[in-house]
Amino acid sequence: MSNLSLYAANPGSGHSQIIVGIVVVLCLLLFFTYALVALKRYKRCPSNRVLVIFGRTGPKSIECVHGGSRFIWPLVQDYDWLSLEPIRIEIPLGETLNTAAEAQCIFTVAIGTTPELMQNAAIRLLGLTQLEIKQQAEDIIYEHLPQIMASMQNEDTALNHEMLRENIQKILEPDLQKIGLMLINIRIPFNAFHPTGR
Repeated sequence: MSNLSLYAANPGSGHSQIIVGIVVVLCLLLFFTYALVALKRYKRCPSNRVLVIFGRTGPKSIECVHGGSRFIWPLVQDYDWLSLEPIRIEIPLGETLNTAAEAQCIFTVAIGTTPELMQNAAIRLLGLTQLEIKQQAEDIIYEHLPQIMASMQNEDTALNHEMLRENIQKILEPDLQKIGLMLINIRIPFNAFHPTGR
């Protein structure tokens, strides 16, 4: 009887308990939703990629992360990835050198991991496929091909393989670095560079 009399005296107490319960459930749902969003927006960067964050990133328009992790703020930030996988470029030189052999120089390039190279790559290469990046590197190599060929046919450097590699590196690297690429390796078939008539 006492319970009934209390309920009769406070008819709104049952409703208030229901409202409190609903508020608690909503708060829990919001908390778990936020936790799920936070987990999805927390990105760990593997060693073979560069994480590029853009949007509101402070004084710079983009932030590049190699290794480590970052939280990507919803609505104000977004992200994309750059691959650090090496790109192999084969340049056929037989016709250029007027040789019977099918000479090929093999250049291996990749996006660099220094802050400057990552920034350049994020500006110039973000959103491109590996094939499109390879095409850009090929264009740079072909643009400097006459200078490379002159270096290969120079008597002073042709016999010194290390000096020849250094010369080619000096020729190519400045323009490759402008788009965020570094030259990893150059494979030169030295025995093929014997133009006819010599």
